[in-house]
Amino acid sequence: MIDARPRKRSLTLHGHRTSVSLEQPFWVAFVRMAKARGLSINALAAKIDRQRGASAGLASAIRVAVLIDLQQSLGVEGLFDDDTGQPMAIGITDLQIDGSDGA
Repeated sequence: MIDARPRKRSLTLHGHRTSVSLEQPFWVAFVRMAKARGLSINALAAKIDRQRGASAGLASAIRVAVLIDLQQSLGVEGLFDDDTGQPMAIGITDLQIDGSDGA
């Protein structure tokens, strides 16, 4: 059985310690994303942090980045609203999470 309870994880972003609460499957996928891009988890978290919308929390932005990464690996473009089939505007759909800085 999958433990769906979020667990706090410590990160360093822009020289400051912070924490995010993520479920284990999202954390594992996030760590794999960082490794696949040759980035540390702190570097990938900082990249996501810089690109997230002001209304999105960091943990939510990481979850969305994991979902986008999975969709891209499956050849599915973007996030879509179930009711309309239209792309959702969530603030980080254009997230650049490759190994390049892009800042």
